Amino acid sequence: MEAEVVVVGGGPTGLMLACELRLAGVDVLVLERRGSRETGESRAGGMHARTMEVLDQRGWLAPFLAQGRAMPGAHFSALPLDLSGFATRYPYLLMLLQTRIEKLLEERALELGVRLRRPVEVVGLRQDDGGVDVQVVYGERQDDGGSVQGEAGGIDSRRHEGEWIRGRYLVGCDGGRSAVRKLAGVGFSGTEATLTALLGDVELAEPPAWPMFQERYEHGTVGVLSFEPGWYRVITTEYDRVARRDEPVTLETLRQACLKIAGTDFGMRRPRWLSRFGDAARQVDRYRVGRVLLAGDAAHVHFPAGGQGLNLGVQDAVNLGWKLAAVVRGEVSDGLLDTYHAERHPVGARVLHNTRAQSALSRPDAQTGALRELMADVLRAGEVNDLLGGMVSALDVRYPSAGHVLAGCRMPDVDLLRGEGGAPEPAFALLRSGRGVVLDLGGLGDVDVAGWGDRVELVRARGTARTWGIPGVGRVAAPGAVLIRPDGHIAWAADGTVTDVEGLREALTVWFGAPVSVMAG
Repeated sequence: MEAEVVVVGGGPTGLMLACELRLAGVDVLVLERRGSRETGESRAGGMHARTMEVLDQRGWLAPFLAQGRAMPGAHFSALPLDLSGFATRYPYLLMLLQTRIEKLLEERALELGVRLRRPVEVVGLRQDDGGVDVQVVYGERQDDGGSVQGEAGGIDSRRHEGEWIRGRYLVGCDGGRSAVRKLAGVGFSGTEATLTALLGDVELAEPPAWPMFQERYEHGTVGVLSFEPGWYRVITTEYDRVARRDEPVTLETLRQACLKIAGTDFGMRRPRWLSRFGDAARQVDRYRVGRVLLAGDAAHVHFPAGGQGLNLGVQDAVNLGWKLAAVVRGEVSDGLLDTYHAERHPVGARVLHNTRAQSALSRPDAQTGALRELMADVLRAGEVNDLLGGMVSALDVRYPSAGHVLAGCRMPDVDLLRGEGGAPEPAFALLRSGRGVVLDLGGLGDVDVAGWGDRVELVRARGTARTWGIPGVGRVAAPGAVLIRPDGHIAWAADGTVTDVEGLREALTVWFGAPVSVMAG
């Protein structure tokens, strides 16, 4: 067994998952197809509020904030959304290129002891009751006989063909053309592309006056985003034309598309990266097949409307990581992994649904223009703004759960007081270690949770607010106690003095396994 968990794909999803697993003490090997991150390619360009929150839960957010640029609110098909009323410390979009996000996550992963091997291409897969074997070929897709980068940034001059690597579990985080998904035979259903979009990271001699520019024209749309001084991301969209996959993408291709749609090329020059994409929307039928799991773009692809893709993948990883770690450590049965599909598949389906709607709402015809004007008026209603804002930012994600209104919701980052005379501290600070938390806000009394003490921390504190703001729910009276999962979602809650002791014990057992006394018996 070369690793307890093998992660295929070293993008944001794979790296975040690897970090979560190592934080829980699981041995992880990441296999990355690219030989280097210095390719100039950077598909995503920012992080939404919930992704910033999950990084903050682990205490890793500061370097991302230092390198990014905050842009107010969010948008739905370029119609602005106001997040200022949301109960989050991060009511904005953080503009930060995926290459930088990956670099920071990789640095963190290596600090935690994640093993990273590149360039490695997966070409075969088989699984049995004891584990998963993945067949790999080392090196870029070329027979040059050269050296390849080995684990943890070292150099491995060997070149192997068809080596098999074995792990207890395998997670495919290898993108929209996932080899793991194909080799596992997982269905990938959805809708075909209806448009052609071109993307170029270029310098502009005559950029728009605004840092985020998007306009609709007779023949399509043009968007321009300012990431760093002097260079920009230009995106053109032509509807009802689907390009062949083998059509070349050049600076001239992008320039002509801009001229056709907007009548100007903004003086573009010196491209760093050029790409083409469409609005195909697909999702896997199953996020888990035995010991093989899928996350990120390997599980779902969609039009990048609203900048949700990277965020969706990172949040997949945070949902899966602690569950897979608990299974590997033998604390719970592998049935817990079925909750990964049950919770994340509906979230992914909702993103596909809203990106299809955003794509349709951007069409350049007069009828759509009238609909956009109407939507702009409707968004002035707070309820509509909050509905779409919670959806795009993922702050309103609530996993299926019975019982208290807070069950399944994300834990809000309320201020807590611990001890006498201490300064308030954020609730997210309780999740730094990646363990579960029983938070006693005065209602737990002498309820005994010591049987889970090796997996769940008991924290006694006082809240500073009488109500909690929960996106998608509203204001909720502060509870007497909550059980917080490692991913920051509430597994159980009770108002006032806890009387549902069995409910708490049941939730602890479902999510964290049997108490020590029972397991030892």
